[in-house]
Amino acid sequence: MEIKQFEYKPLAHYSYAIVDNGEMAVIDPERDPMQYYVFAQEHGAKIVAVIETHPHADFVSSHLQIHQETGAPIYHSKDLGADYEYEPFDEGQSIMVGDIKVSALNTPGHSPDSITVVAEKDGKTALFTGDTLFIGDVGRPDLREKAGNMTAKRQELAEMMYDTVQNKFKDLPDGALVYPAHGAGSLCGKNLSSDNSSTLGNERMGNWAFKPQSKEEFVNTLLDSQPFIPSYFGFDVDINRRGPENLRTSIAKVPLQLNTSISGLIVDVRDETEFKKGHLPGSINIMAVSEDSKFETWLGAIVNPGEPFSLVIDKPDDMEKILERVAKIGYEKQVNLVLTLDETELLQSDKIDLTHFKNNPDEYTIVDIRNQSETNEGKYFENAIHIPLNELRNSKNHIPTDRPIVVHCEGGYRSAIGSSIVGNMHDKANVFDLSENIDNFKKTKR
Repeated sequence: MEIKQFEYKPLAHYSYAIVDNGEMAVIDPERDPMQYYVFAQEHGAKIVAVIETHPHADFVSSHLQIHQETGAPIYHSKDLGADYEYEPFDEGQSIMVGDIKVSALNTPGHSPDSITVVAEKDGKTALFTGDTLFIGDVGRPDLREKAGNMTAKRQELAEMMYDTVQNKFKDLPDGALVYPAHGAGSLCGKNLSSDNSSTLGNERMGNWAFKPQSKEEFVNTLLDSQPFIPSYFGFDVDINRRGPENLRTSIAKVPLQLNTSISGLIVDVRDETEFKKGHLPGSINIMAVSEDSKFETWLGAIVNPGEPFSLVIDKPDDMEKILERVAKIGYEKQVNLVLTLDETELLQSDKIDLTHFKNNPDEYTIVDIRNQSETNEGKYFENAIHIPLNELRNSKNHIPTDRPIVVHCEGGYRSAIGSSIVGNMHDKANVFDLSENIDNFKKTKR
């Protein structure tokens, strides 16, 4: 039994291939299936199964595309209620992948339709736990109150998660390998480890969810201080349940042009330095320069599902990779067009005088756009107004404009987004992005 883990860092997502005797199953695949095809070819294997542990909220899966292109059946819980053809895969049911026995455990808690995939061969066991069991944590229970075929209140799902942890894993060996669908940085939990795998024995010893506690204590801990929910999460649950369109077919429909005379929402994905030199009026600077950036998460948190927008990219050669990233969360159909900029009619961003700001912070309106969990650990400026970035577009009236406005986050990436949003809302005010200069104020605060 060979297990291959694939990582997509911007969404802290892990997908898997298991291979044995010329057959391969793919578990929780990301939107672009090409890497699984390459891996299968390299191992002389035929893809015979695509398994979904649940309908994912934070990314769009390629399960239907893989089925259509390879003929491999899709397996997941019947409770998912998919609109496409699939094979029910619930507790008591199993399939063979080569000589590997692959079976399902119903493990509700993160969602009512979650399963854990159990792979067994020659006395070795691997658990593909989806968003049920993470390394050091369990999946959040508050994403399915309005989305999916089965909806459930967070309290109900938290109680299901307690029963899952108490009962579903108890007969499995300590040596069973644990492979989750997410790691540190994912918004599908609140305390995920940076480790990408573990053993069930280690989780029983070190994961808070396995510690002796009452159901009430467990539920209260699980529900407390979960991160914000990006607006696209429910949207992606429904896309995955209906069955996503082929990636290449979908992104090929978006036109490219050189045009600075457009209206509506504009997402400029260029580096903040280039954006500040010149950008279109009304643009929001959500950078997609680094492959490790959280572009997808913040695109889906700032832009609403179904809201049309145009993309500004650096050069035409970037179009395909940017659209692929947009498609990771199913937003490619919302893109009106992709464009590069010429030199006309561009706005420049205000440039902050750091010395003046450092010596006279009371002369500025300071907007702290960090998450609540970050601000709970302390402010960098006592007079700062706290508005989390995901709420900023709806907070125009909460930001005074009688003084210059300075926007900051924890490291600089989000403040590029935030300052462009505030600049659009208050185009008569001076709006500054503190960017990575926030590090200087962290040091003085310490």
